[in-house]
Amino acid sequence: MFDCDGTLVDSQYVIIDSMQAAFRAHGVPPPAPDAVKRIVGLSLPQAISQLHGEADGATIENLVAAYKECFLELRASPDLHEPLFADVIETLTLLEETGYVLGIATGKSRRGLSAILETHGLAKHFVTLQTADDAPSKPHPGMLERALAETGMDKDETVVIGDTVFDIEMALNAGTGAFGVAWGYHDTVELKAAGAELVLERMCDLLPVLEQRRGRV
Repeated sequence: MFDCDGTLVDSQYVIIDSMQAAFRAHGVPPPAPDAVKRIVGLSLPQAISQLHGEADGATIENLVAAYKECFLELRASPDLHEPLFADVIETLTLLEETGYVLGIATGKSRRGLSAILETHGLAKHFVTLQTADDAPSKPHPGMLERALAETGMDKDETVVIGDTVFDIEMALNAGTGAFGVAWGYHDTVELKAAGAELVLERMCDLLPVLEQRRGRV
């Protein structure tokens, strides 16, 4: 089970720009880029609640709506910069060929995830897609529990690959394995402290590590 933003796709610029624009549109001082990167992975209402700190329910709803509007505008821009990280397509292809069942668990909305998958031609690789529209925000285990139910897989043979402590905590809450990645929004020390079995330095290292782990399980 892969996270999306910060794990498969480098979408930080779109997320930061959208969040800052949403705050400015409502006369609220925009959060710093580093603060925005810290909340990537959470559902949008929870992320905005953490960034604002004092927002009531109505304000959060307004900021969520403004973020979505800004995000759609940026995605339609010819200057959009939202590349895949190195070796993503090659690794997904090898995992499928080796017999692994692949899925995504993301704090994005289903519409946002669908847009990214379509842009990069990734949808064909995944048999289950879990979003913030389907279950509570990470680190709640709901998205993983839904994925396991859909695929018939067992938690003992499931591993989450993600770049934030929210991914690691979700995995532990669901009773699955958890790998961090070193190229995302939370650093290696944090990921290991949260309980990651290991932190990948390169996506292309994933298959051999999984094969080694499968031999131990």
